[in-house]
Amino acid sequence: MSQQPVAFLTRRETFSACHRLHSPQLSDAENLEVFGKCNNFHGHGHNYTVEITVRGPIDRRTGMVVNITELKEAIETVIMKRLDHKNLDKDVEYFADTPSTTENLAVYIWDNIRLQLKKPELLYEVKIHETPKNIISYRGPYPLNGIYNPINKRITHDSCTNISSDSD
Repeated sequence: MSQQPVAFLTRRETFSACHRLHSPQLSDAENLEVFGKCNNFHGHGHNYTVEITVRGPIDRRTGMVVNITELKEAIETVIMKRLDHKNLDKDVEYFADTPSTTENLAVYIWDNIRLQLKKPELLYEVKIHETPKNIISYRGPYPLNGIYNPINKRITHDSCTNISSDSD
């Protein structure tokens, strides 16, 4: 018996949003030191490009990993309706207490795209191009002591340690 072929399918979308890099866990002085000009009180905007990749066996009957219509609808629901032309910090509840870094944006998209897919285990990667020079890839929860965190739950940190910088 031969192995079933596995393929990667990527769908790309662009959206515009603004945010302020600011952590409620840091003082105003610490926020300014960590985030610099991206901590501007009035925020700043980006034209983000997001790539959603699924990976899985090619279905023998349909010839697809996943129906592209299902992936397009998930992207429309999670990205275009909830994030496009929004202030991430004020319009997206998730970012009320979570810094709206591109890393956290990738986690938000990952968690919510999974909820939209019939086979969430096929989600392979969320890649966000914040600027031509700043690109974040996220492939799910990171193992802690060899054990993965439950799906849709993340490790919370006491401070921002992996900060994306818009300054480049």
